[in-house]
Amino acid sequence: MMIEVLKSKLHCVTVTEANLNYMGSITIDEDLMDAANMIQGEKVQIVDNNNGERFETYIIKGERGSGCICLNGAAARKVQVGDVVIIMSYALMDFEEAKHFSPTVVFPDTATNRLV
Repeated sequence: MMIEVLKSKLHCVTVTEANLNYMGSITIDEDLMDAANMIQGEKVQIVDNNNGERFETYIIKGERGSGCICLNGAAARKVQVGDVVIIMSYALMDFEEAKHFSPTVVFPDTATNRLV
């Protein structure tokens, strides 16, 4: 049996941009992507701590060291610049493997979105 489990989480990063005139996705600083074991094109769930919105999109690689967290396209309507969000990715695993799996959880500086 396969189950879906939390693979990676960027816990409490701040939205730096919301770009409605883009086809869709979330742009994430490449340093944060590396730290959280996330890749370009990966499906993620976004949870907005300020307004309770929960939605899914995919990752676009942002400039390394920029602290960029930019919601693009329709997702830009679900957030405000300055909102604090949690970004999570999931993986399918065998039930037994999942019992022993530990997700990667990253706690960046919320003010700068930089690794501490």
